Amino acid sequence: MVEFKVIIQCCTLYTLLLLLPGVIPQFTKKTLSWSEEDVLPLSDQCFCKLEGQIDDCSCKVDTVDDFNNKRIFPRLKSLLAKDYFRYFQYHPYKKCPFWDATSGKCASNYCQVKNCATTDLPPGISGEIVEMGHTRIVENKYTPEAQKKAGKDVTCDGDNSDLEDLVDSTISEKATNDLMNWKKHDEAANTFCELDSESCAGCVHVDLTKNPERYTGYNGEASRRVWSTIYEENCFSPKGTTTKSTFSAAFGPETIKNLCLEKRVFFRIVSGLHTSITIHLSANYPLKKEPSTPFLKSSDTWGPNLELFHQRFDPETTNGQGPYWLKNLYFVYLLELRALAKAAPYLTQQTYFTGRLSEDKETVIAVKELLSLVQSFPDHFDETSMFTGGKQAEELKIEFREHFKNITRVIDCVGCDKCKLWGKLQVTGLGTALKILFSGEFDKPVIAGLPAVKEDLKLTRNEIVALFNAFGKISTSIVELERFREMLRKR
Repeated sequence: MVEFKVIIQCCTLYTLLLLLPGVIPQFTKKTLSWSEEDVLPLSDQCFCKLEGQIDDCSCKVDTVDDFNNKRIFPRLKSLLAKDYFRYFQYHPYKKCPFWDATSGKCASNYCQVKNCATTDLPPGISGEIVEMGHTRIVENKYTPEAQKKAGKDVTCDGDNSDLEDLVDSTISEKATNDLMNWKKHDEAANTFCELDSESCAGCVHVDLTKNPERYTGYNGEASRRVWSTIYEENCFSPKGTTTKSTFSAAFGPETIKNLCLEKRVFFRIVSGLHTSITIHLSANYPLKKEPSTPFLKSSDTWGPNLELFHQRFDPETTNGQGPYWLKNLYFVYLLELRALAKAAPYLTQQTYFTGRLSEDKETVIAVKELLSLVQSFPDHFDETSMFTGGKQAEELKIEFREHFKNITRVIDCVGCDKCKLWGKLQVTGLGTALKILFSGEFDKPVIAGLPAVKEDLKLTRNEIVALFNAFGKISTSIVELERFREMLRKR
């Protein structure tokens, strides 16, 4: 168990907890008692400050809106429906390393996740067939079926003359362990997430299209504890602020200016991700509930909850912070957009193998078209201004990485299976973006003539799936914002 280190308490509490994705009261017009005259001014208040330049970036909100909604989102939505990006592997039963999370388990049908049977997976993802090189497809020789076809053991009665001159490549158990430890050390130095092995015993595959992110009803002390831990014990806070004060006093736009760029970026990342999750829950709310059986198609009606969106982002109900949180969503968008652009030379070399050749070819083309658009964006986030200045900057990068990695461990404490699934995916995707931007493995060579990407560089399939899907969630949130804006205009 990794020791959970409390760095500095950084956030609020009352106002922050109102924003928590799981902590959502049941809203109706009657309970809120808003008249039409009351609602109209709120539309201006929600969005009037959501304009101009995005903090710590060089581009503006309306530039991102236009680029995302018209050019990126339609292509991204189509791409994420492809088999390669539909299936995500995660460990739903990993124990919470910080407290006993069993008592806060969500029992609602909305919290449940439907896992994939191995037989439902594409053959290249299930391991039924494996890819060799860029074009050859062969049967996986380690499956039980392949072993049965292998015939008799060559070391028995057959002619083994062709094996006599082979080099003995065996190494001692100690040497093997040393090599594995070195590999783990190198990987840990470059990763911002706790990553599960692709062959981990407790891992399952999930079809993301059949388990959409939406309101689940997960709330109460359990969900509050997760988010308050993420903010209070992992963020970097301005000196002199405490959680006894209001959220704006602890992390408002004026106070956060006292932080260095790297620490401001860390907070904007967490806040922007939190905002995106909240928008998805507001945009996918059960407007009409009907009795249903788990996993069977229900007749529930899902749609946007405008009152909930107001409650979460209107300045009057968020101590003036709602528009500021929405701007942080745009910050995360630019950060992940830049990661995709930076990794484009690597990502365009991948085959996106699922064993279904026709669709795989379509996926490769779709990825290249999307990345070409991504690279055409004129005002990318500039990561080169971060972690500069020698030893102190390197120590700050390590602290930054360990803080974010700790957040990935906190996700194991979530008591809602669907919330945990999407939390895992989005944090893994964001961590992969940070790895691309700050590990140094994707940086252009200093010496001309060297390859642009290290030959030993590798992102796992799960990291690639999480990277694209996490960006898809942020992109969708920006589209949903436009929908809420239009709804407010019509009120």
